[in-house]
Amino acid sequence: MLQKMEQFEGIVILATNRRDNLDDSFARRLAFSVHFPLPDETDRRRIWQSIWPSEVPLDPGVSFDDLARRFKLSGGSIKNIAVASAFLAAADGGPRAHAAPAARCQT
Repeated sequence: MLQKMEQFEGIVILATNRRDNLDDSFARRLAFSVHFPLPDETDRRRIWQSIWPSEVPLDPGVSFDDLARRFKLSGGSIKNIAVASAFLAAADGGPRAHAAPAARCQT
């Protein structure tokens, strides 16, 4: 990839959530690096609350406050958990999404 970047004359946009895994020689060739911090607890709560459509029945034990406090995740990871929880609910034969077990699998 390093050689391809050296040869490429256009603009390249790269994204990673593992910045610490980038090779130093690769990182030196990046003109700009923008850090996007993980959402804070308030933002995570808002993401958890808005990730499921209102028609999706949630398990009564789902607490957005608890999920936001316990799991320090990106918005993308929260979305993945929402999808996984729906699959867990379908596999259980139940109508309700189970967020906490899916979150434990993601972290």
